[in-house]
Amino acid sequence: MLAPSKSKLLIELQYASPAIEAALTQQVSDNVMKKWVKSATHLGGLLTLRFVNAAEGKKLNLAYRNIDKATNVLTFPYELSKTNLLADIIFCLPVVQKEAKEQGKTLKAHLAHLIVHGCLHAQAYDHETAKDAKKMESLEVQILKKLGFSNPYLDS
Repeated sequence: MLAPSKSKLLIELQYASPAIEAALTQQVSDNVMKKWVKSATHLGGLLTLRFVNAAEGKKLNLAYRNIDKATNVLTFPYELSKTNLLADIIFCLPVVQKEAKEQGKTLKAHLAHLIVHGCLHAQAYDHETAKDAKKMESLEVQILKKLGFSNPYLDS
C-alpha cells in the first residue's frame, strides 16, 4: 500500500474548453476528482490533471508517443522522489466517454479508474511486463474499492 507523505500535494484541474468543463462537472465535481487523486497519490508535490478534446489528445499522443490518434490518458512525470512528485496527466474526454459507453460503465466509474491509473503512472508504476501489470492493477483495484468502485478489470 502507498504510505502517506508529510508534504502537501497540490492538485490543479484544467479544462481545455468551457464545453469540456461543463460536460465533466455535470458528472463529477472537482472536489471528488481531487479526492480520487489523493487516494492514489501519497506524495507531496504538484499534479495537474488536464481534460482535453480529441484534437489536442491526438496531437499530444503523436508528439510524445508517435501514435496518430487520441488516447484516454497520458501521464507526463517530470520529477519523482521519496516524498514529492511533479506530473501532468492528460485525459481525452471524448475517448473516456466512448470507452465508458462501450464498456457499459458510468463515466464517473471509468474516470475514477483512469485518474487512479494516471496517478500511479506518475509514481513510476507501469504495466509493461505481466508482473508489473499485476502489481499496478492490484493496487488500482484496492484504491478503487476504497472509493466505492468495483474492479474495472472484471467489468470490461
